[in-house]
Amino acid sequence: MSQAENPQETSLDEAPASASLAAGPNLEEQIHALEQKAAEHYDAWLRAKAEGENIRRRAQEDVAKAHKFAVEKFAGELLAVKDSLEAALAVSEQTVENFRQGVELTLKQLVAAFEKNALREVDPAGQKFDPHQHQAIGMVDSEQEANTVVTVIQKGYMIAERVLRPALVMVAKPKS
Repeated sequence: MSQAENPQETSLDEAPASASLAAGPNLEEQIHALEQKAAEHYDAWLRAKAEGENIRRRAQEDVAKAHKFAVEKFAGELLAVKDSLEAALAVSEQTVENFRQGVELTLKQLVAAFEKNALREVDPAGQKFDPHQHQAIGMVDSEQEANTVVTVIQKGYMIAERVLRPALVMVAKPKS
């Protein structure tokens, strides 16, 4: 077969000039298309980066607001307690019994506010000393088992399983 009969068998040296010209614009078109695609990806990356920064900034603002207004619910509960105390002080003709009843009702309001906000009292009398919840301020001789809380000087408080204030206690000494 001659080269004229089979055009596929041309040698590399004899490649037609029109093939190299056809590859030129095609290559330039490919480069241009790739540059456009790269620009689109860069633009998308910039937008995603900006969106990420906006999300981070909004999250920081939300955390700041949460810190600022975290006690709002609890403060609202305490307003009723304050109102009751002021009302008790406003009564000019106060008897001891009426005053006591008013203080007891106010204490109930305060306890209810504590319960609604997961603030609970720690009264460890008779329990084993727990350094995570109690603060021992002394040891005393006692018939109780060693390291048992004998006296509670000041009750402790926990908020959502975290110690807000440890209970101040006196602990039984080991018997010698």
